[in-house]
Amino acid sequence: MESVVMKTVEHELYIITFVLIFGLLAIKLAEKIKIPDVALFMIIGILVGPSVFNFISLPNESVANQFIIVLGSVLILFEGGKAIHVSVLKKVWITISLLSTLGVIITALVVAVTAFYLLKLPFLYALLLASVIASTDPATLIPVFKQVTIHEKVRQTVESESAFNDATGSILAFTILGVILGQSQLSISASIWSFFREAGGGILVGIIVGFFGAFFTSSHRWAFLNKYSTIVSLVLAISSYLVAGLIHASGFMATFTAGLILGNPQLFRLHISDETKTTDAHFSDNVTLIMRKLIFMLLGTQVNFHILSKFWIQGVLIVLVFMFIARPLTVLFCALPDRKAKWTWKEILFMFWVRETGVIPAALSGMIVAAGVKYANEITTVTFIAILMTILIQASTTGYVAKKLGLVIEKSNLNNN
Repeated sequence: MESVVMKTVEHELYIITFVLIFGLLAIKLAEKIKIPDVALFMIIGILVGPSVFNFISLPNESVANQFIIVLGSVLILFEGGKAIHVSVLKKVWITISLLSTLGVIITALVVAVTAFYLLKLPFLYALLLASVIASTDPATLIPVFKQVTIHEKVRQTVESESAFNDATGSILAFTILGVILGQSQLSISASIWSFFREAGGGILVGIIVGFFGAFFTSSHRWAFLNKYSTIVSLVLAISSYLVAGLIHASGFMATFTAGLILGNPQLFRLHISDETKTTDAHFSDNVTLIMRKLIFMLLGTQVNFHILSKFWIQGVLIVLVFMFIARPLTVLFCALPDRKAKWTWKEILFMFWVRETGVIPAALSGMIVAAGVKYANEITTVTFIAILMTILIQASTTGYVAKKLGLVIEKSNLNNN
């Protein structure tokens, strides 16, 4: 028994080491050809996975894979929250609120109708598929914006949307899944209550946990953990996710909010020293880099070309509608009513294009497969095509599109600020 356990441990260590080595090569190559590293991580994952050279094999439903996805998403979301400035958030909160609620519903309906006609799915299953890929992905977007420096208003709107709309997308997917499995009935009022309970509970947990973290790492005379800010950040990110789970609230919403509070201590009249911030930033950058290497290379290894080959034409067509019809409609309906934000057409066009799909949809599709849901292969196929196309096409060209639209902040201007 002991030898079996040790072999499993050694296998996981082999995979992690392999990913880290190839990840370093991918980072250097990404720097040279100037594309976001997440795109290369996924390409290399496909090459070293079972579908090509078969160097790495880690099933989607395995404990190790789920652990990496959840931990990585939590840490990346937490860091994304810390990078948000409340002063900017105040100007665009209407757009973010609409994108995170109405936007997810618009996207889901457009994609569901498309899947209904192209894949010949019953509408409830088409809606399940659409709800899985309806939310944007913070684990993809936040790392991309670390490499592409664009105007704060646009960056923070898209990053905040990606964090907040996970709750809406997950709630919609689990509600429809419950109806399909006969565990519940489709109810608009119940879904709305579920959203407010999960989202509101997550925000509340995040505020409380984030406050204690900011207090104990601040310059306050009672703060005694400011020398250990890196450890505190890890504890805050993970504990906010776990506490939210205990009250059936959104863990991803909680960890993002906790990061937001820690990154804006002035909300509670607290001050965190520059030295503490710098130490924390260096540690966090390295940890999140390691996690996104693991997440996206392992995601690439799970691409199953045998299943993809069955529905790839319909899948590509659905994702094209997803990218070029559903997303623009969503942005127009959610950004234009927000007069306070004063969006320019260049900013709106950029938000049309920034629509990456990634970790959360992959996790949801894995749960659907594990539940033995009918049409799971079709749902999984379209999900992975959405991930592949949005990361390899959109994430790779985010910097180019931002530059063409005049939204990139030059390094000289950034240093002067």
